[in-house]
Amino acid sequence: MALEIKVPEVSEGVHQGTVVSLAVAVGDRVEADQTLLELETDKAVVAIPSPAAGKITEIKVNEGDEVEVGAVIMLMDAESEAEPEKEEAEPEKEEAKPEKEEAKPEKEEAKPEREEAKPEREEAKPEREEAKPEREEAKPEREEAKPEKEEAKPEREEEFRAGKPDLSLVRRGEQVAPAAPSVRRLARELGVDIYQVQGSGPGGRIGESDVRLFVRETMQRITGGGPAPAAVGEFPGLHAQRPLPDFSRWGEVSREPLSRVRELTADAMSYAWSTIPMVTQYDQARITALEKYRKEFNQRVAAAGKLTTTAILAKICATALQAFPRFNSSLDLAARELVLKHSVHIGVAVDTPRGLLVPVLREAQRKGLARLALELNEIAGKAREGKISPADLEGGTFTISNLGGIGGQAFTPLVYAPQVAILGVSRAQQQPVWNGCEFVPELVLPLALSYDHRVIDGADGARFLRWICEAIENPLQLVMENS
Repeated sequence: MALEIKVPEVSEGVHQGTVVSLAVAVGDRVEADQTLLELETDKAVVAIPSPAAGKITEIKVNEGDEVEVGAVIMLMDAESEAEPEKEEAEPEKEEAKPEKEEAKPEKEEAKPEREEAKPEREEAKPEREEAKPEREEAKPEREEAKPEKEEAKPEREEEFRAGKPDLSLVRRGEQVAPAAPSVRRLARELGVDIYQVQGSGPGGRIGESDVRLFVRETMQRITGGGPAPAAVGEFPGLHAQRPLPDFSRWGEVSREPLSRVRELTADAMSYAWSTIPMVTQYDQARITALEKYRKEFNQRVAAAGKLTTTAILAKICATALQAFPRFNSSLDLAARELVLKHSVHIGVAVDTPRGLLVPVLREAQRKGLARLALELNEIAGKAREGKISPADLEGGTFTISNLGGIGGQAFTPLVYAPQVAILGVSRAQQQPVWNGCEFVPELVLPLALSYDHRVIDGADGARFLRWICEAIENPLQLVMENS
């Protein structure tokens, strides 16, 4: 039985994706739920399973193709168990034959109608012939339009003489903004760099409506009064990029397409950097005792439940977010409200071959440390293997980015909107610490807390980070058992 395999709905709001890899070839026999291909969506890389067992007869997509939800990606000769039903259906087909024979006279009766329609087509020919003079008459209009371009030159010269040069006429790289003089004038009056405007006309030509739309969407992004704009022809993260020069003039270059994960990262970070006034607070925590406890704990558990520094920080941060609820909120400027969230969902940045992914630990405030460690190891593994689902990446209320395994003394993490804070973790180092009597060697962990200054004041940021440091240095105040 021939079966069309279509792209299923993988998550709410996901309408298309990119084929990352094909797991089968034409002629392969597959089982039900076996992975056919991997699809990279806006939220994650998901495996598309086979709906039934059978043999692949045709593959309609290649790696790198963009496909929409509902599109046919493969054809399969499915193994059907309903063969007896087909035999029972044959008499029905035989009974249906007289109906087809009865329908033949209707077709014969329809022939005169077609013959009558022929004169109408013949009558339509003079109309086409009459239309030719109209086209010939239109030629003078084009010739008359030429003087308009010539008249525009004095206007440009006057602008330069008046000290108001039209920057859109200046070549950047080897490109010139495709816009009429009136459109460029409007852009200057509104204070818009026309190179940041995405044209919707033929060949990317910029019209007045594009300039006004750019101003409106920019104001919405700044004030929080609406959704981020959907760019035409490029993703929003590069919407404001000016044309690049021809780098090949100075040496050999090559290009590679951005992955969907990298596109989304560029968009999210550009939006965060341009809309959130961020402050970063730095502090250090002594983790000598905590590290001793972690090593002893890992000697008693299986590999899947190994305790990591990130898991410990996830539990500490979940408790801290309950003590400081504003750090577990989102700012709604349009409604002039602060959305306080009563559940704590900790996002953990994971370095994967496809880019940075942030799977989420759900209800972290309700779970013990051992359970959080188990779940973190599981979702981090799924993210690195490309098996993470879009649902695992949604709904985070606070994020931890731990670069300690790579190195570095400090860094400034960017807040991931619509969250209001993120904790950055660097590599712990042995340092001499004064204990009141003498210097003793201590393992010290550098921490960096970035937060949205519209929601959180500097004093609150310092208190929150100090609370975390004290909880790290005194781990007995936290619950270490499963909830």
